[in-house]
Amino acid sequence: MSVPPQAFVNKHKKHFLGIPAPLGYVAGVGRGATGFTTRSDIGPARDANDVSDDRHAPPAAKRKKTEEEDDDEDLNDSNYDEFSGYSGSLFSKDPYDKDDAEADAIYESIDKRMDEKRKEYREKRLKEDLERYRQERPKIQQQFSDLKRELKQVSEDEWAAIPEVGDARNRKQRNPRAEKFTPLPDSVLSRNLGGESSTSIDPSSGLASMMPGVMTPGMLTPSGDLDLRKIGQARNTLMTVKLSQVSDSVTGQTVVDPKGYLTDLQSMIPTYGGDINDIKKARLLLKSVRETNPNHPPAWIASARLEEVTGKIQSARNLIMKGCEVNPSSEELWLEAARLQPPDTARAVIAHAARNLPHSVRIWVKAADLEQETKAKRRVFRKALEHIPNSVRLWKAAVELENPEGNGPKGILNWLGPRGKGGENWRELETLRLTPEKWLNKARENIPTGISTNLGLLLPKLEEASMVNIFIQTTRYSKNKRNSSMVEKIIDRAITSLSANGVEINREHWFKEAMEAEKSGAAIIRSVIGHGIEPEDQKHTWMEDADACANEGAYECARAVYGYALSVFPSKKSIWLRAAYLEKQHGTRASLEALLQRAVAHCPKSEVLWLMGAKSKWLAGDVPAARGILSLAFQANPNSEEIWLAAVKLESENKEYDRARRLLAKARASAPTPRVMIKSAKLEWALNNLNEALNLLEEAIKVFGDYAKLHMMKGQIEEQMSKNDDAHNTYSQGLKKCATCVPMWILLSRLEEKLNHITKARSVLEKARLRNPKNPELWLESVRLERRNGSVEISNSVMAKALQECPTAGRLWAEAIFMEARPQRKTKSVDALKKCEHDAHVLLAVSQLFWTERKLNKCREWFNRTVKIDPDLGDAWAYFYKFELLHGTEQQQEDVKSRCKAAEPHHGEAWCKVSKTIANWCFSIEQILLLVAKELPVPT
Repeated sequence: MSVPPQAFVNKHKKHFLGIPAPLGYVAGVGRGATGFTTRSDIGPARDANDVSDDRHAPPAAKRKKTEEEDDDEDLNDSNYDEFSGYSGSLFSKDPYDKDDAEADAIYESIDKRMDEKRKEYREKRLKEDLERYRQERPKIQQQFSDLKRELKQVSEDEWAAIPEVGDARNRKQRNPRAEKFTPLPDSVLSRNLGGESSTSIDPSSGLASMMPGVMTPGMLTPSGDLDLRKIGQARNTLMTVKLSQVSDSVTGQTVVDPKGYLTDLQSMIPTYGGDINDIKKARLLLKSVRETNPNHPPAWIASARLEEVTGKIQSARNLIMKGCEVNPSSEELWLEAARLQPPDTARAVIAHAARNLPHSVRIWVKAADLEQETKAKRRVFRKALEHIPNSVRLWKAAVELENPEGNGPKGILNWLGPRGKGGENWRELETLRLTPEKWLNKARENIPTGISTNLGLLLPKLEEASMVNIFIQTTRYSKNKRNSSMVEKIIDRAITSLSANGVEINREHWFKEAMEAEKSGAAIIRSVIGHGIEPEDQKHTWMEDADACANEGAYECARAVYGYALSVFPSKKSIWLRAAYLEKQHGTRASLEALLQRAVAHCPKSEVLWLMGAKSKWLAGDVPAARGILSLAFQANPNSEEIWLAAVKLESENKEYDRARRLLAKARASAPTPRVMIKSAKLEWALNNLNEALNLLEEAIKVFGDYAKLHMMKGQIEEQMSKNDDAHNTYSQGLKKCATCVPMWILLSRLEEKLNHITKARSVLEKARLRNPKNPELWLESVRLERRNGSVEISNSVMAKALQECPTAGRLWAEAIFMEARPQRKTKSVDALKKCEHDAHVLLAVSQLFWTERKLNKCREWFNRTVKIDPDLGDAWAYFYKFELLHGTEQQQEDVKSRCKAAEPHHGEAWCKVSKTIANWCFSIEQILLLVAKELPVPT
């Protein structure tokens, strides 16, 4: 008996398979697993037989709807949120109260704090990685930047010699085929060699095959060749036949111009490129509008413009004229009709319009525009003013045509000169001269408010032009004279009329007109300068007005502004100074001195005004007058240092050394200041009284020990007397009290170098840099110290450190440019201009760089730019003058010299080296310029 397979299987089946786990069973509890209890383990809280409480349950429909919404949940990826999944916010059903907002703010602040905690380090690390990546893999643009800069040196011939690249994929460009030429037959060449002109071609030649159908018996010469003359005649005959085909068969006249028929054909091309159906629809709509409301002018204008756009200009004219007949009182229709008509017909149309609309300003202006001659325009405006006497626009246009500033008065004067001395000619002149004034007076009576910005400003122009240019020139023909105050009276009358009619005065417009008039502008300015300005803003506003006038070249207007301002503020020193500078630059010496006399009368305590007056007298060569001014200044300012020193300079410049000594002695007694002591010692030093100068300096150092110039001057005198140890001691003692004085550190270093103590000199400069960090002058001296002693590599290293510590120091960059080899100077100059674009020392170095490359025009341009940026840099003027001496004209040399004298420079290394040399203490600016330019080396 066989055993079934099921019995075999059931025999090995575990007894607990398929049976539910006992209550509280935890899988793997014997191996240390732990479990947790849920509601499903414990059972429901309510008994299954309890009655359910549905008081707060939602309605069935709502439950069903909610279940459907849950089933229809959008599981798209765009609806997925990393925090809340597909179902939106986990807490979207709960209210968002104040606690939630506070918690979100706290978490946000924590996140921001954690983000900022290492932000600086992270950004720095990112920047370093980026720079490292750019160094390892530079862009093509960076790799070839130096080559691109050198492209500017390529000449035009070199550019033209560059071969075309072509397309390597094009087989024809890779393998160009040679051009094929058909050679002329030997017979033609032989005839040309014999001096004959050939008018035929051999039929057997290759050229005959290029003209098939030409080899007819009539085209052959008796020798059997092709006759070229007959071929040309046949071509002309063929063209004549074609033109005759389009001629009028009745009258025999050609309807096509043989010369311009192509142009006529071109003109037949329609100018409108739209759909013809749209045009037809527009015509129908506009026609309906015209028939429905014929008194509507825009409909007629639109219809005419539609025809104009489509090229039917005559239809447009007919439509617009019909509209004018229907609406004779429409200004727009008449203007449109005049625009569409040719000029001759337009004048007739606008005349008809003026008869229908005599009070339309635009009609009369259009009528005047259509006239070609000024006389006809003037007649139109006069006729218009008879109908419209209160139109500002018409009055302005009429007066401008009557303006005697044109050619009219000049022609009258030229006509009057050779034709007698009065009589009818003078009466005619007087009538013409008074015409503009009469017109303006009449205009002011009719429209007193219209002269605010137009007519009221035209009147002084006319008065100036007619009265000054005509009346004064013809004074010998008339006993009646007018003075310049008439212009101011007219302006005052205009201002009064405007104020009475409530018109606001536009100061800017009046000032602009005054600057244009210039001669009568002062009168205009005096009349309007005080309008519309608060008392506390008067000074500031008037100074801006004066600057604006001076910048525009209206110096009379600027003087008028300063004069009015000084009448209101007579004790303001700043206004007097501005007025004095204006007279110094654009006035005469007499006007400057007169202004300064009035200035010191109102501001006697102003030292600058006294000194300007004394200097003006001194420059004019009137030394006694300068002494008198300074004596008056002493009375007003008894203890003024500036006046004492000015008096000393005046006497010493005129070699009155005893007077200068006495003045300095009085100054030391009454006003002992460091500058007075320095001037006293300098005078003795210049006169070679070195011991007396040292005594004065020692006395001054006891009182003013912290004044660095006293120590430096004493050390320099001791160096001149070869007392090097004393000089070293003086500099050392001075640096203890003035550790921030950079020039004294440099003097001590140079003294050590002079004594061949190079190491000590280097240590002095290092100590100076520690006391005065980031000082470019000390770094520059260190670089030059190493170069003077042959340590080129050390100097380059020091320069690199200097540029790291002072990246915007122009003097260092200027020195670094010429420390490079010639090929690298351009690159260095570009880097210098990037760091300090507007530094005069860098611009001067670039100018010298162009000089070394013989680019003279660019060099001159950069020299001009340098002295414009810093006119006080004497080195720039000296190099500029030396450049003009070698490469410029005499006029250019004098121009640079005069500009330098006007600028009066005081700074610059080479400049100060010459100007501060005690032997040159009386040299003028011109003498110093010549001496510095002579000593400067030519850049190499």
